[in-house]
Amino acid sequence: MIFGNLSEVSEFRLLGFSEISHLQPLLFVVLLSLYVLTLMANTVIAFVINDDNTLHTPMYFFLTQLSCLDICYLSVIIPTILENLTVGIVSISKTRCAMQMFFFLFFGVAECFLLAAMALDRSIAICYPLHYAVIMNSWLCKSLVAGSYICGTAVGLVHTTITFSSPLCGSAVDHFFCEIQPLLDLLCGNTSPREIQVIVVAVFAILSPFFLIIYSYIRIISTVLQMSSAESQQKAFSTCSSHLLVVILFYGTAGSMYLRPKYSYCASVDKFLSLSYSVVTPLLNPVIYSLRNKEVKGALRKKWRKINLVW
Repeated sequence: MIFGNLSEVSEFRLLGFSEISHLQPLLFVVLLSLYVLTLMANTVIAFVINDDNTLHTPMYFFLTQLSCLDICYLSVIIPTILENLTVGIVSISKTRCAMQMFFFLFFGVAECFLLAAMALDRSIAICYPLHYAVIMNSWLCKSLVAGSYICGTAVGLVHTTITFSSPLCGSAVDHFFCEIQPLLDLLCGNTSPREIQVIVVAVFAILSPFFLIIYSYIRIISTVLQMSSAESQQKAFSTCSSHLLVVILFYGTAGSMYLRPKYSYCASVDKFLSLSYSVVTPLLNPVIYSLRNKEVKGALRKKWRKINLVW
């Protein structure tokens, strides 16, 4: 079995939003609407980029990958959340819970490193414009994406294997899906080593790509400030602003969730943070990129005109 000995507990009970049961119908409608909008928005972005030859560049290749990741990332947890809001407390088998944790971490960590790859791409485009096409070739782009998925796989396997091979002293998870932190509360005995492991892995999965992003933007800013034309400066900053907004949204919420000691956790706050980076951010990503990117807006308008002509 890939996740090792799953100890004696055979299933978990996801408590979800039991403390605000009167708001569950409203939450169901809101989250289902957000889910449908996210699927539609990210699918449209990926389709438009693949259909428009002028957008077949490294920047938009990464954006397509980001849209696909967001769809998968959200689809791992939304069905469970909606089930929770429909029937109340949800029973989930340990194997299904382990798979959910693995894929949630896999897609989440892959997105962290993909955002770093996108920052590196923008840095090379602005700092080395004459050599950009040579440096950011097809092989390097695919390797960066593959590396993101490999890192996601490694982190997912480490966390999931250790968590579900440890002895558990309970089955009630005070969350709406199988998240790491609520499951830590179910471990028997001294959980300090496990908490340290979570922080160490989070430093690798969150801070290492984040520092690469910071380094890339330092290079971008220093290069832009040396440009003599104000128009060139504005154009350079505009190509990075969308990515920077996405980074702030994703890393801000994810970092505040995983890079803090266990004693500072609060179930209601953690649920809000989880919703922020796992539900809201995937919806905002295509909105930010489409509204702040002239090429994407142009491709969307062109596709819309073609549809109108057909009808």
